[in-house]
Amino acid sequence: MTPTATSPRRGAGGSGFGARTALILVSLLWSAQLLSVIGLLAGNAQAEIAVHFQTTQIAWFTLVTALVGSFITPFVLKAADLYGKKRVMVALTVLGLVGDLVAALAADYPMLLVGRAVAGFYAPIVALVYAIARDVFPPRLVGPASGFIGGGVGLVALGGPFLSGWLLDGFGFRGVLWFLVAATALSLVLLLAFVPESPVRGERTPVDWLGGLLLGGGLTAVLYGIGKGTEWGWTGGRTLAFVGGGLLALVLFVIAESRSPHPLYELSMLARRPVWTVFLTTSLLAGTAFAAGTVNQLLGLMPKIPTVSDGLGFTATKVALIGAPASVLIIVVAVTAGALARRFDTRILLAAGALSSAAGHALLSQFHHTVTQLMVVGMLSAVGIGLIAALVPVLVIEVVSPAEQARANGMQGMLQGVLLSLVTQLIFVVLSQNGTVMQGTQFYLDAGYTNAFLLAAGFFLAGLLSIALIPKVKRLDEAETGQAAA
Repeated sequence: MTPTATSPRRGAGGSGFGARTALILVSLLWSAQLLSVIGLLAGNAQAEIAVHFQTTQIAWFTLVTALVGSFITPFVLKAADLYGKKRVMVALTVLGLVGDLVAALAADYPMLLVGRAVAGFYAPIVALVYAIARDVFPPRLVGPASGFIGGGVGLVALGGPFLSGWLLDGFGFRGVLWFLVAATALSLVLLLAFVPESPVRGERTPVDWLGGLLLGGGLTAVLYGIGKGTEWGWTGGRTLAFVGGGLLALVLFVIAESRSPHPLYELSMLARRPVWTVFLTTSLLAGTAFAAGTVNQLLGLMPKIPTVSDGLGFTATKVALIGAPASVLIIVVAVTAGALARRFDTRILLAAGALSSAAGHALLSQFHHTVTQLMVVGMLSAVGIGLIAALVPVLVIEVVSPAEQARANGMQGMLQGVLLSLVTQLIFVVLSQNGTVMQGTQFYLDAGYTNAFLLAAGFFLAGLLSIALIPKVKRLDEAETGQAAA
C-alpha cells in the first residue's frame, strides 16, 4: 500500500504555532487525551459501580472497550487510508458518543457494558491523531506537536482526579457517565470546526476482511479467555478453547496476510528490528502504566471493612489531592522529555522512565497505607509515567517514514491496547486471589494490593530489559530533518 498525497501539506512553511495551528493542536490534544480522561474517570467510578450493581465482574467495565478497540483497529486504519483520517475520526467520535449515551442511561450492569462496548469504537482514534498531526503540520513542528499531544496526559493526571472527585462526590457514578457524553460531544465539535482533512491517501484497494477478522477476532478471543480464566478455571475447556482458538486465528492471520495482494498490515514493517522492538517496548511500558493505575484507584476508593476490604475508603476528592503533586510532576517531566528527545538518545530517556516506574511501584507494594506514603512514593512513579507518556509517540516517529505513520501508530496502539488488557486482567486475577465476595460485590485485601503493585513493577522491569533490544535510531531532530528533506 503506497500512500499518495492529493494536495500539499497544510501548514508547510510555517515558522511556528500560529493561531490556526494552535487551534488544530488543541483539538487533536482533546481528541487524543479524551481516552485518558475516559480511562481515569471510568477507573475512579468502577468501585462505586461495582457496589451499586453488586457485581464481581467490574473488570469488564473498562476492558470491554479495549476488546472492541482491538477488534476494529485494522479496519479503521484501512478506512482512514481510503476515505481520509478526519472523516474516520469523526465517525469514531459519533459512535463513541452513542455508546456513552447508552451507558449513561443504562438501568442494569449488562446494558452498561453494552454502552461501554459501543464506546470502544473510539479507542483507535489516538493512532489517527498522531498520523494526521504528521500530515497537517510543517515538518519542524511535528515533533513538538506529537510531544505536546502525548504529554497532555499530565494535564489529565492533574485535573482529571479533581474533576472525578467533584463528579463522584457530588453526583455519583451517573455524573461521571454524563460528563463523558459531554466530553465526547465537545471532541466532535472541535474536530468538525478546526481540524483539516489529511491530504495523504492510500491506494484504493479491496479491504482484506479475512485478515481483519482473523486478527481482531483472535486478539479478542485470547483476551476474553484470559479474563474469564479465574471463573472458568485456567485449565478449563472454555478457557483453553478461547485462548487456543485465538492463538490459532493469529497464526492464520500471519499466513493470510503474507499471501494477500492487499494486506491490512504490511508485516514487512515488523521484520525491521527498529520497528518491532520499539513497538514491543513502548506497548509494554505504556500498557502497564495505564493498567497499574487501576490498583491505585481501587485502593483509594474501595471501602475499608475489617476482614472484608482493605481499601482506604477515601473520597474521590481526597484521592485527587493526594495525587496532585505527582500530577504536576508528570506534566513537568513530559514537557522536558519532549525537548530532551530532540538532542539525546530516546532509549536512555525511556530506560530512566521504566526504571523509575518499576522502583515506584515496588515501593508502593510495601508503602501504600497512609497519605504521606502514597504522596511521597507516588512522586517517583510520576517521573516514570511522564517520561513514558511523552516518549512513546516520539520513538514511533523515529523508526518509521511519514508514509507509514498511520499504520505504524495503529499497530503500536493495538499492541498497546492488547498489553493493557492483558496486564489489567492479570492485576484483577492477583487482586481476587486475596479478596472476598460480599453481597455480590468483589472486595480486596491488603495482600492483593501488595501483589498487584509487585506485578506492575515486574512488567515495568520487563519493559526496561526490552529497551536493550532497540538498536540506535535517528534522534527526533534528525528524523524531522529527513522528513523536511523528503
